[in-house]
Amino acid sequence: QVQLVESGGGLVQPGGSLRVSCAASGILFSVYALGWYRQAPGKEREFVARLITDGTTNYADSVKGRFTISRDNAKNTVYLQMNRLKLEDTAVYYCNAHVGQSDYWGQGIQVTVSS
Repeated sequence: QVQLVESGGGLVQPGGSLRVSCAASGILFSVYALGWYRQAPGKEREFVARLITDGTTNYADSVKGRFTISRDNAKNTVYLQMNRLKLEDTAVYYCNAHVGQSDYWGQGIQVTVSS
């Protein structure tokens, strides 16, 4: 059974930092491209960051220079380090693992940026 479980969300002030994690089980983690997406209230789910197996990363323009995606294959975990957070970063954050026709999602975790 495949599971992706996010953790580390919460409430943070504008300008602060937060790291969310996503632990995977039931897949050969090292062969998957990993990504983070987010969905704010009343909006569509949007791409945030992606890390493929050769180390290439891609970021949405809105988070470039502030967020960093990384992976630890020994721990089957992908991370999203979020710095200089803004009010508009408030959303439910979802991790994604993809290879070929296999596509898996976590349940999502809330990140709220508020003063």
